[in-house]
Amino acid sequence: MKITLQNAWLTRGFLAHVLWPVSCLYGMVVRLRRSLYRKGVFKVERVNVPVIVVGNLVAGGAGKTPLVMALVRHLQARGIRVGVVSRGYGRTTSDCREVFSDSPVSDAGDEPVLIKRSTHAPVFVANRRPEAARALLSAYPTTQLVVCDDGLQHYALARDIEVAVFDDRGIGNGWLLPAGPLREPWHQRSEVNGPVVLHTGQTPAFGGYTSSRRLASHTTAADGSKIELSSLRGRPLAALAGIANPQAFFSMLTQSGLTLARTISLPDHHDFSNDRLDVSPGQTVLCTEKDAVKLFNLPEMASIHLLSIPLEFVPEAGFFDAIDKRVATLISPLPSAHGH
Repeated sequence: MKITLQNAWLTRGFLAHVLWPVSCLYGMVVRLRRSLYRKGVFKVERVNVPVIVVGNLVAGGAGKTPLVMALVRHLQARGIRVGVVSRGYGRTTSDCREVFSDSPVSDAGDEPVLIKRSTHAPVFVANRRPEAARALLSAYPTTQLVVCDDGLQHYALARDIEVAVFDDRGIGNGWLLPAGPLREPWHQRSEVNGPVVLHTGQTPAFGGYTSSRRLASHTTAADGSKIELSSLRGRPLAALAGIANPQAFFSMLTQSGLTLARTISLPDHHDFSNDRLDVSPGQTVLCTEKDAVKLFNLPEMASIHLLSIPLEFVPEAGFFDAIDKRVATLISPLPSAHGH
C-alpha cells in the first residue's frame, strides 16, 4: 500500500510540476492560433461547396475513418455527389494527388486508399487540405459536398459542419497535451451549433449520438474471394492489427467464436514493409481492412493465408438525421432520400 500511495503521489507531483505547466503553455498557443484564424490574420480558405470535417479532440485514433466511410455512403445514398480530402498520414509523398483504388499506400496513406476502395468517391490528399479540396473540385466539378477525413484543428479549410468523434476515453482528465489527452479545450467546441458528437465506444462519457461496430460475416482474401467467418471456427488462428486499439479487434474475433492462438499488436499506421512478421508459412492470419491495403501487396505474404475482415460501422439513425438537417440548409434542393 505504501508503494502504491507513493507512486500515486509521484504521479500527481509529476503532472502538477512538470506536465501541467507545459499543458498551460500548449493551451495558450492553441487559443492564440485559433484566435488568429478567426480574426483573419491567418487565411481561411472556403471552397464553393459545403465541407464536413470529421475529427477528434483526443490524441490517438477514435474511429474517424470508419465513420467517414459510413457518412460518405449515407450521403451517396441520398443522391449527393461526395468527395473526400485527407492529409494522407504516413505517406512518403508530399504533393497533392488523387487517390485510386490501386494507389500504393506509401504514396497516398493507408486510410485514403481504404476510403477510396470502400466508397469509390473521389479522394485527394495534400499536406494542406484546402489544396486537396481545390484539386478535387477542379477534377470533379459536379461534386456537391466535401468530407474532410480528420482536420478539426486545421482551420485553414473553412467548414460548414464539424463532427467530433469520441471513444470510451471521453475527454480523459480534461487536460491538454501532454498532461492530458486533449488537442484543444473541449469547451471551445461544445457551444450551440457546435460539432455533432458521435461516440464510437461502448460506454459514452457524456451526451451525443452512439454507434455500434461489428465484424462482417465474411472475410476477403488477396484475390478478392470471400470466405464465411463461421467456417473458421474451431481452427487455431493468428490475428494482427496495426490500428489505434488492436485489442478491440481481437475481442470482436473471439466474441465471434474464433480461436486465436496468437495475436500481434502493432502501432497505428504500422509500416509492414520494414519488418518481417513472425508467422508460420501456411498459417491463417486475420487482419483489418486498414492493414490489408498494405499487407496484400507484400510479396512475403504470399506464403501466408491472409484474410481481411471488414468492419461494419453503424451510427445510430439520429446521427444521420442530424447530419441531414444541417446538410439540407447547405444544399438546396436536397436530393430525395434513398434510405440509410
